[in-house]
Amino acid sequence: MRDNRLLFGPLGAAILLLGVVGLGLMVPGYSAVRQTVSEIGEVGSPMRVPFAATLCVVAACILVFAVALNKIAVDAGRSRWPAWLTGAMAISAAGVGIFAFPDPLHNVFGLSELIGYQAPLILALTWRREPRLASAVTVSAIMAVVVWIAIAFNLSSLDRSGTIWVHLKPVYGLVQRALFAAWFGWCALLGARLHLERA
Repeated sequence: MRDNRLLFGPLGAAILLLGVVGLGLMVPGYSAVRQTVSEIGEVGSPMRVPFAATLCVVAACILVFAVALNKIAVDAGRSRWPAWLTGAMAISAAGVGIFAFPDPLHNVFGLSELIGYQAPLILALTWRREPRLASAVTVSAIMAVVVWIAIAFNLSSLDRSGTIWVHLKPVYGLVQRALFAAWFGWCALLGARLHLERA
């Protein structure tokens, strides 16, 4: 029997995409190439409340998706860690939206996303010996590599004098979005795949 809660993975990804693009277009002078996503909803931005609301809705979708992953893990006798890490990302996303930059908690929740970003890797490692979940493992393994490459590029901002950062700074908005696209792309692909397979 299909679990429609799995579709909340793709739904959350779609809402984030539409929200980030749409709200960014409504902020005067905002550049998606140069500026971070958080700047759409920072203190003083006309889109602060819609941005926070969007991230809270996305967080709710990801939480529902995490519950569905937990059910699959229990049914298959696999680790529930991927579901818990996915749920952790929901909490981080909501916190980022509610505590607008430059609130100190904004960066705390932003850094805590590193926990949730590990969900694809942990799923690929802990579900790999279950034949019925082979496609989920493959999708997760591929996306884990993509997520980690995106994390590495994002962490280049810690070395402000480094060669990598010098080249990425002018397009840091795109660099950050690549990380979001990788993780939420995993949610979309995994949710859709599992939903189709669990008829």
